[in-house]
Amino acid sequence: MPIKLYEPMTIRDVTLPNRIVMSPMCMYSCEKQDGIVTDWHRTHYTSRAVGGVGLIILEASAVTPQGRISSQDLGIWSDKHIDGLRDLVRLIHQQGAKAGIQIAHAGRKAEVEGPIAAPSAIPFPGSRTPEEMTQVQIADTVQAFADAAVRARDAGFDVIEIHGAHGYLINEFLSPLSNHRQDEYGGDKQKRYRFLQDIIHAVRKVWEGPLFVRISADEYDPEGNHVQDYAFYASLMKEQGVDLIDCSSGGLVPAPIEVFPGYQVPLADSIKNTALIPTGAVGLITSGKQAEDILERGQADLIFIGRELLRDPYWPRTAARELGIEPAAPKQYGRAW
Repeated sequence: MPIKLYEPMTIRDVTLPNRIVMSPMCMYSCEKQDGIVTDWHRTHYTSRAVGGVGLIILEASAVTPQGRISSQDLGIWSDKHIDGLRDLVRLIHQQGAKAGIQIAHAGRKAEVEGPIAAPSAIPFPGSRTPEEMTQVQIADTVQAFADAAVRARDAGFDVIEIHGAHGYLINEFLSPLSNHRQDEYGGDKQKRYRFLQDIIHAVRKVWEGPLFVRISADEYDPEGNHVQDYAFYASLMKEQGVDLIDCSSGGLVPAPIEVFPGYQVPLADSIKNTALIPTGAVGLITSGKQAEDILERGQADLIFIGRELLRDPYWPRTAARELGIEPAAPKQYGRAW
């Protein structure tokens, strides 16, 4: 029988060679604090392409300097970042994988010097109090996302993912826990969605390729958003031309989370089958059989692998053998098989 994990998937005009995606994971490796690709990034990402990952999504890349999670994050706020990103895309493509980039703004969770901004002047517990964004700042940030999409296009990326999860700026606008605004960007769900709506609209003006959005589909707080709220948001994103929802959870506020293998898969399942939009499943997916079962059950369309790819850069080969198949090895390694 065909193995779904290794079936290609076409999204718009991009065909992924399999259903394995490398989740964005910050590397904190821009030692010069300039956001420019380093040799670490070239080695790290290219090795996963050699290992057989179908789509590699780069870590959160800040659309403004003040939008970095840390001062050593990758950046995409300036044209000076394009050459390094273009070279990284070339290396990933050379090994048969597709390349994606997650464009992001950390909001109140930024750990950089200087002022930080958020929808409301509500700090993340234990952190600095942010400034409430003015409408001019909101418009400038929306434009920064659009400009980042242009740079991603010019660098040759196949996929863009907008980071709307883990308590960062877009998530802060979406949640009633962190958005207490009284204008058109705050209030009910429709108004809290407007910031993301504006970003998607601006990005779609300049980007025709596959567009993903990562969400925290449960905020793990009784007063916060839960999966049914994000199913509503996902329906709106689908109408705007978003192609896939990458379903993570948590990070907006400190909260106890019961973690077990595949603990976030039901979120992807619920959004896929409620909003009728493709989803990616993530969260303690560690084996080929587990990944295959998620796809076979129709709970998600792509499998996002994070920490397991840090432990094993060749996890796609490990998973394939577990499922009884032997993918072709790079010719340089052929003697091992």
